[in-house]
Amino acid sequence: MKTINLKLGTLLVAAAALFGCTQDPAENAQPNAGNDAIERKILFAWTEAPGGELLVKLSDQTVAAIEQNIAPSNATRSGVEPFDAVLTDIGAMSLERVFPYDKRNEEEARAYGLHRWYTVRFDSQVALNDAARKLAGLDDIAYVQYNPHVEPMFDGKFVPVAATGAYDRIETRTTMSGFNDPELKSQWHYNNTGDETLVKPIAAGCDINLEAAWELCTGDPSIIVAVSDQPVDPAHEDIAANMWINTKELNGSEGVDDDGNGYKDDIHGYNFVNNTSTLIYGGDAASHGMHVAGTISAVNNNGTGVCGIAGGSGKNDGVKIMTLQIFSPTSSATTSQVAAAIKYAADNGASILQCSWGLGSSGPSTDQAYLAMCGVEAEAFHYFITKPRENSPLNGGIAIVAGGNDGTACDYPAAYPEMVCVTSVSTDFTPSTFTNFSTAADIAAPGGDLNYHNDRSEKGGILSTLLPPTNYGYMSGTSMACPHVSGVAALALSYAKQLGKTFQPEEFRSMLLASVSDLDSHLTGTKKFRPYNNFSGIMELENYRGKMGGGMVDAYKLLLAVRGIPAIMVAPNEPTTITLSEYYSDLAKLNYFFEADKDTIEKLGLTESNATGDKVTITCTKQGAGIARIRSSVGGTSMSREVAIICRAKAAANGGWM
Repeated sequence: MKTINLKLGTLLVAAAALFGCTQDPAENAQPNAGNDAIERKILFAWTEAPGGELLVKLSDQTVAAIEQNIAPSNATRSGVEPFDAVLTDIGAMSLERVFPYDKRNEEEARAYGLHRWYTVRFDSQVALNDAARKLAGLDDIAYVQYNPHVEPMFDGKFVPVAATGAYDRIETRTTMSGFNDPELKSQWHYNNTGDETLVKPIAAGCDINLEAAWELCTGDPSIIVAVSDQPVDPAHEDIAANMWINTKELNGSEGVDDDGNGYKDDIHGYNFVNNTSTLIYGGDAASHGMHVAGTISAVNNNGTGVCGIAGGSGKNDGVKIMTLQIFSPTSSATTSQVAAAIKYAADNGASILQCSWGLGSSGPSTDQAYLAMCGVEAEAFHYFITKPRENSPLNGGIAIVAGGNDGTACDYPAAYPEMVCVTSVSTDFTPSTFTNFSTAADIAAPGGDLNYHNDRSEKGGILSTLLPPTNYGYMSGTSMACPHVSGVAALALSYAKQLGKTFQPEEFRSMLLASVSDLDSHLTGTKKFRPYNNFSGIMELENYRGKMGGGMVDAYKLLLAVRGIPAIMVAPNEPTTITLSEYYSDLAKLNYFFEADKDTIEKLGLTESNATGDKVTITCTKQGAGIARIRSSVGGTSMSREVAIICRAKAAANGGWM
């Protein structure tokens, strides 16, 4: 698991020094050559970057000149003579800020230095490397960065979609939640009972322990999750009620930036690929963003479709989805467009940034290389994570990123220390056949596996929302694992809001990564599957130990951490002895009493025995979770500590598209 270093500016300088004069590690990069001072400013020469545009980070003096002399929105020159001479030489057609002016957040943007990033567009016939060197030779420019596109990771290496062919609005089942969504029964990733009539192989308990968490909280509409992906359809029958709405734009004038955030008519989010408020659907993986969004916050208990992790209880109380389109039918966003989307999410109230995309196996392989290749993106992520939020249970943000599907080391940006890097697990506690894995991984989640099960049933994948008219279907990938973590984080922040608690980003991140069920103990022997694409059909599971993250995300444990109470894990029908004094720190010599209320006793089939001193043995006959208390007294004052009892099947002997 990676450690965090928030000194982004220092790392960016180090990256420039390290990669300015050495051969780049990526296959699609070329070594720089020439004057060392110039080359140190060119962060990374990426041959797959589009021609005719470069990113520059300007000096404060040059920015001041531009802002004083020229309107930044339609500038072609800077007002600084040496800079303008180079712009003329390369046939520059425009010079504009990467991050549009937002009157509400401009002061913070300047404090982070984001106002210094500009996009230079010029004659595409001019060689990109030549233009970069000319710009880097100016004292007015701190850095020059190429502007590659992010990758959708949809290249046929796995099957991301399978038609369900069996959507049924009538059939329901009784669940702990009591929700009436007809397809909840097929969402094994929320509550896995080990039902082999659904799919084989499958293991009870291989899920995110969601239904126990739903007894504490189901969501809160003040929590916003920004989904950077294909667009989310705001009219979808199972999403519409949980879409974020920019009320000033909704109630404003068409074609006008009514809220002054730099974007016109951004009612539900924005299309950053085409620079328009109009969301554009289509392409091979058009429903990718819809599928991700449904896992996070499809509307619960509405008698329709599927459930979302933080989709509420059917009373308009689910978390809100903000759509940031970074993939269109014919193109994907550049690094600068992605960076703008990330800043937009922070400035418009999102606490969680959901990112099921990356730079792919041809991208960077170290933190320094990532900063060199995508410094503007890294700075935007840093802004999102550390910018204070008002009236939010999280005083900042958390960026959750899919680790990739090449069966190799985790991709960037997921592998970068500030991100939460997510790997994918199948129905039986084994890593998905495609999942990337490495020591950079932070946490695992169900991502399904459409290439693993005996009959290759689509039900081994993740069921969620799709674009109309299909509306629902299965996908698998770290793309599908990632929104499970985003949804659990959103549910936990909803619970924090309910309890009136606030957390700093690093504090909340640590709680999230610690709230897991064991995974490594399952990783023994081999996993066999039908070979496909470049995957051989055999996985040596021990190779994945310590490289899937700390374990599989557990929603109930995270909500307990938010509440501040410990959890006691027991297996069904197995007596478990609890040492009650452990929950009172130094007060070990007092008398203690274990107490569970009637609902918890009935729900878990809980009985007590052998209560002696500070120990009691409990046995639970039913899987589930409930709250109990350990009581004591000192000096005539009664004391009580809450503990959670979680009864689940014993899982182990030792207790671009992603």
